Amino acid sequence: MPGFKQQVRSGIDLVVGQQAVINLTLEVGAAAEQVTVTEEAPLVNTTLSSTSGLISQQQIKELPLNGRSFDQLLALNAGVVNNTSNMAGGAGGAFPAFSVAGHRQETNRFLLNGVDWVGGNATGQFITPSGASSQLLGVEAVREYNVLEHTYGAEYGKRAGGQVSIVTSSGTNDWHGSLFEYHRNSALDAKNYFEATKGPFKRHQFGGTIGGPLKKDKLFVFGNYEGFQQRLAQSTRTVYPDVQSRQGLLPCYLATPSACPPTADPAARAAFVPVPNLQRGMLPFANTFWPVPNGSEVYSNGLPTGTAYNYNNGVQKIYENFVMTRMDYVMSAKDSLFANYTFSDGERDQPQPDTYYTMYVPLRNQTFGLQETHVFSPTVVNSATLGWVRPFGASVTKPNGTGPAIPASLVYLAGGNPGAIVIGGGTTAASLTSQTPVPGNNPLFGIREYYSLGDDLRFTKGKHSTKNARIHLIRRY
Repeated sequence: MPGFKQQVRSGIDLVVGQQAVINLTLEVGAAAEQVTVTEEAPLVNTTLSSTSGLISQQQIKELPLNGRSFDQLLALNAGVVNNTSNMAGGAGGAFPAFSVAGHRQETNRFLLNGVDWVGGNATGQFITPSGASSQLLGVEAVREYNVLEHTYGAEYGKRAGGQVSIVTSSGTNDWHGSLFEYHRNSALDAKNYFEATKGPFKRHQFGGTIGGPLKKDKLFVFGNYEGFQQRLAQSTRTVYPDVQSRQGLLPCYLATPSACPPTADPAARAAFVPVPNLQRGMLPFANTFWPVPNGSEVYSNGLPTGTAYNYNNGVQKIYENFVMTRMDYVMSAKDSLFANYTFSDGERDQPQPDTYYTMYVPLRNQTFGLQETHVFSPTVVNSATLGWVRPFGASVTKPNGTGPAIPASLVYLAGGNPGAIVIGGGTTAASLTSQTPVPGNNPLFGIREYYSLGDDLRFTKGKHSTKNARIHLIRRY
């Protein structure tokens, strides 16, 4: 501009979920003079009232992560609390659970390159993205992500919690790749209090990335693979029917309270006697559905209870294969296109307090996104996004083969798995009980399919900026 110095600003980094305002001050001077400003300070969001927290690429790549689950870094932001360790997950494993600005953990929304990222769950209770490993893998492929905590714009929403926007890495004009392997074991761990000998713990995480140009300055690809394998001892102490109760015998004070009142001789009250009116058909269940306890009798006020302790040495087995890919195509100076595909497949085998049973949880999640951006003018930009998500989850708790074969006469429904048995507790095996319940069930399946179509058109006129709404089409079954 005649009469003013030329000004150049560089070092400005526009991140996901941010609207930046950069104020330039023209200084009077000759046109030949130039003012260059580099290494800008972090931009302050002056256009929105929302509170957000960026997790940068440097933080993702350099900060330590136990299990390489990149969502753990959400807790770096004020108002975000990690509650993952308190979540049961509904079907055998925890899921990434964060309370954002006081909201419930399951109300957060995760967006992967603008498309809803949804996880599989057999019971359909939780949709937070997660695989069999209960981790958000793919840290090598995540460029950055941002969490909007509250009072965010109209293009967000759909759920009441935080809005987590994740952007994946793209290829460049140079080919780059990496290989990695992380190993963790129990070599330096102490023995669990309830273990006779230290149980196993072996975790392997391995994989690699590759990215580069298919056509220089035009077409780029990036791919990431990560494998997760784990064997983890989960030792517990449980309560099973003792040897005498499996024969129809209980302590006198329990079997016939009137014959052995509190004033009777303690030895007589503790003596095992036949249970009156016992249905003998119940005994095969006790002898088939529970292992014989390997611990001592459980006493109450110095008297036997008909139960005994069992010290379990179950081993949790997990595997997961995770793939994240992206392709970018620069069609012209005004048009660009990118597509990304994320795939996760694995299984979690969860030992149960009744060691004859194991919960098997296979999970498979797929996410595809396609986005085209067109610049009509310096003040009008349009982005169209197409998304497809298909999470699958299943769960079944059944005998694992370590116990005796269960005859068909003890199976509740012909052709199904042995059912649940609860003694002295609630109506389900998940309720508190006086004895370890039998947790058997038939398979549960949760299959959902989501389609989304969005169009964001932004107008800028002077000091004003307008952005249209997004359209979502969802199919679920």
